[in-house]
Amino acid sequence: MVRLDLTSLETYSRSCLEIARARLGSFSSLAEIAAAEADLNAYEHLEALSEPRDIHLLEEDRLAPADLDRARQAVLEGRIFWEHTAAGEATRLRMGTKYRINVPEHLTVKMIAATISDELRREVSPQEVRAMLAVDPKDLLPLSLGRRHLLQLAFDLTRLAEEAGQDPRAVLARQKILLILNEKTAETITARVRKADFMGFDRLNFYFMIQPTFLGIALRDGRFFFDPASPRRMHNHGQLVMQETMDDQVYYLDEFDRCVHLSAEEFEDLLAESSGKISYNIEDLDYLTGAVDYPALALALRLGEKGFNMVMEIVANNPERPMKGGLAAYDLVLGRNVMIESFQLKGWSNDRIKFLNRNFNHYTNPVVGWRAIKERGLPMPVAVKEGYLYFQPVQGDINFLVPTALVRRGKLKPIKAWKSAADSPQAVNAMWAQDNQPGFKEFVKKTIGDLG
Repeated sequence: MVRLDLTSLETYSRSCLEIARARLGSFSSLAEIAAAEADLNAYEHLEALSEPRDIHLLEEDRLAPADLDRARQAVLEGRIFWEHTAAGEATRLRMGTKYRINVPEHLTVKMIAATISDELRREVSPQEVRAMLAVDPKDLLPLSLGRRHLLQLAFDLTRLAEEAGQDPRAVLARQKILLILNEKTAETITARVRKADFMGFDRLNFYFMIQPTFLGIALRDGRFFFDPASPRRMHNHGQLVMQETMDDQVYYLDEFDRCVHLSAEEFEDLLAESSGKISYNIEDLDYLTGAVDYPALALALRLGEKGFNMVMEIVANNPERPMKGGLAAYDLVLGRNVMIESFQLKGWSNDRIKFLNRNFNHYTNPVVGWRAIKERGLPMPVAVKEGYLYFQPVQGDINFLVPTALVRRGKLKPIKAWKSAADSPQAVNAMWAQDNQPGFKEFVKKTIGDLG
């Protein structure tokens, strides 16, 4: 078995080739690998899975006040590390980097109707779309999706500070944020963040990391190699958490706007000082009116004290219209709950998936998970796309490295995420609700001034 070398991006790339040779050397073509993809990625204990056990119930009205107070105090003291994964491209939306999507500039009712029609393969009229919308897209604040996320966090933390009788500027200055960007738009987004004075956060605690793309791997005459003619692609969210364990990947901008890169040890120290890390997906729409879920954070911190280093929220699948997604299950061989990506299920029908991953993860004592990733890496599933081989490591597979708790709400919350055109009306409505929070527009104007 080839061991991932996570010293640098270069050694990671070399490891990808070595894994391809060791694992796929018996195949004569990428077409054969593509045909065998389901088997290659299949979870090894598929036949030993049953419904998850010992799920921790999150009932907000039964949480001890002391737990909620402790969660708020951890936030006020800057002991929660906020990670925003904003590198992804809105491929199904055909709108470029998700961070930069500015609805008033990029979407109209007619465009939403056209993209939904194309996605559903049936005609959806502008009139039908208008009936779904609380507002015309052009009437939203001219804020990109990424700005909305950062401003909502700053807005919520400001309100928390005021309620606690603390100086909001001091509370924001204590927060540690990591914004994951992509190569194409990193410079533009970073310039916007600087122009907005880091949304009120301290620039020295506001970190960036650029998730790279990788060439596709070709196979010719029994030889695997990176083909310069292939499209460049990112290696999924699992690659970025492995990248965080390398030297000189995470950086901040000093007072002269110079990039100051952190060593792996320096980033490790940041995590060691943190009680928890929350990894936010930029497409989550509930976030737009509540950046911090204090009940979930309170439960996660309590579970952290019991030895769990990862907390994954699950939801029940709809038995009438089951959907695909990450499977929460109990592995009889391992004797523990696991979370398994849908592409590892070897074609299971959706109705076999009883519990789904909500894709919202807490990492308690996050340095524990970081060290486990640094030492062992993550599994490396494969995908053949456009005739080339790419690796697709999954961030959720951290659950196989550290003790992990599954959490389910007593009152289930449906998944609200902007993944495709069909979600666009819901996204517009979520932004309208954000804009109309009492004091939000005034906060935005005070924080960043010019919205251009």
